[in-house]
Amino acid sequence: MQVSDSEILEKFANERTRNEAFNLLLKKYQQKIYWHVRRLVIDHDDADDLVQDVFIKVWKSLGNFRSDSQLYTWLYRIATNECITFLNKKKQKNNISLDEVSYELADSLIEGQYFNGDKAQLKLQQAILKLPEKQRLVFNMKYFDDLKYDEISEILGTSVGGLKASFHLAVKKIEQYLLSTD
Repeated sequence: MQVSDSEILEKFANERTRNEAFNLLLKKYQQKIYWHVRRLVIDHDDADDLVQDVFIKVWKSLGNFRSDSQLYTWLYRIATNECITFLNKKKQKNNISLDEVSYELADSLIEGQYFNGDKAQLKLQQAILKLPEKQRLVFNMKYFDDLKYDEISEILGTSVGGLKASFHLAVKKIEQYLLSTD
């Protein structure tokens, strides 16, 4: 039985049931957040670390959560921001451009022991990694996470029209990449 977000928040507000609430939150969202993060940073160990960081932030901030957005969009926003910060730090640490970080991620995807997809999946992931950051975020959230544009808009703080344009451009670029590598 799936517990509702409002039940989780109610339990979290009560000191006695706070740990139970957080465990329910983890059970409900940890895997979704992991795959969202993993698609952005590619490496399993990095994704694991980031998911841990995300849920530490959630634990510290959940008491201040205002229900003016849905819980999962709030979680996705935190996870997305953690990924962007991580990728920017990686870029600065290695003194390389975000494009070069994407190539590095594509290489780690090929070599990664946790990638068990076929060639088509590998090509799709490589194509996605070639996208600019915003297009990559929008494509992943729309295509893999099946989020609606208004949900993505809330997570990224961008207009729905801008998101639709980004998604359309991302799809075109992915198609071009897939056709050019055959």
